[in-house]
Amino acid sequence: MAKDASFDIVSDYDKQELLNAIDQVKRELSTRFDLKDSNSSIDIVEDKAILITTNDEMKLKNIFDILQSKLVKRNLSLKILDPQKIENALGGNVKQEIKLKKGLSTELAKKITGIIKDTKLKVQASIQGDSVRVSGKSRDDLQAVIKVMRENEDKIDAPLQYTNYR
Repeated sequence: MAKDASFDIVSDYDKQELLNAIDQVKRELSTRFDLKDSNSSIDIVEDKAILITTNDEMKLKNIFDILQSKLVKRNLSLKILDPQKIENALGGNVKQEIKLKKGLSTELAKKITGIIKDTKLKVQASIQGDSVRVSGKSRDDLQAVIKVMRENEDKIDAPLQYTNYR
């Protein structure tokens, strides 16, 4: 009897690439003429959020745009960013916290399993913590599930990776 093949659908990002992108933004803050003397900063807070602090909202939006361009150049999805509202900080500055999304929420995992069940392929999708395990007898069916998930990525508000393909 053939053994079942499986893979996991997860939502994650490369921490080192994120750190490199933030480092590039810091370098650009110190060299760019409109941001050089603005007392601006960008820091990562406990691998859960990015904190941007600067003089005014216009500069904050510029720094956020720079961050997005650096993430795209490093092949990180912009879907990992969850910008919060802009707040006032000490000394007349403004700050914005940008939370980092990691892992699949229960409702998102349910949505993914619904999409998989709608394909009518002979596979089983089960939620396991913050990932979804897809298993089936045919590797071709698993490949078809990955193809369907890639076609439906715009409906899902998280970057998806497909790991542990066996």
